[in-house]
Amino acid sequence: MRILLVEDDPLIGDAIRTRLTRAGMTVDWLEDGASLDGVTELDAFDLMVLDLGLPDRDGLDILRRQRADGHGLPILILSARYELDSRVRGLDLGADDYLVKPFAMEELMARCRALARRRGDGRPGILHYRDLRIDPASLAVLRGADSVALTPKVFALLLLFVENQGRVLTRNTLENHLYGWSGEAESNTLEVFVSQIRRKLGADLIQTIRGVGYMLPKE
Repeated sequence: MRILLVEDDPLIGDAIRTRLTRAGMTVDWLEDGASLDGVTELDAFDLMVLDLGLPDRDGLDILRRQRADGHGLPILILSARYELDSRVRGLDLGADDYLVKPFAMEELMARCRALARRRGDGRPGILHYRDLRIDPASLAVLRGADSVALTPKVFALLLLFVENQGRVLTRNTLENHLYGWSGEAESNTLEVFVSQIRRKLGADLIQTIRGVGYMLPKE
């Protein structure tokens, strides 16, 4: 899951990014509303987590503009504004969820997963592919009756392939999903991750499309 976080508080922003990244999500973090104007690939994200109390813009104005421009990206509001009127207004303006600060990280992660499932047309929590059972909530993979241990990044890559069966995913698409704007991936990291999936789950699971990327055959 790739998340666009808009949060000006450095402690809260860093804590969210760290915790969600450890859970296998990719987080791109903006610290003000103006930076959002430069984001042109909103469709590449699964969710926006938006703080209302930004230094340069009211988060509700950002929300209103996103919906007026026709963007359907799910938006989860973070706010210290706990009053009922504030929550109702945010939801009425098009927010998909509203979480009051302070909050538990476990609840934030659960709400992120729920919104991502909702965007996936009600996709069930447990995904199936051939003899695999994949649980996004716990990062668990079962092959038959056997548990398969994957690192969070490798799990995120497998999940992306399963959600895009039959589609060729370019190297750029895969790396952006795994690392966002951080650019921390080494040149051969993607190949290493694909190799790990093949070694643990089957050599024929992922096909290499030379000069383009990779594909998981449609079941």
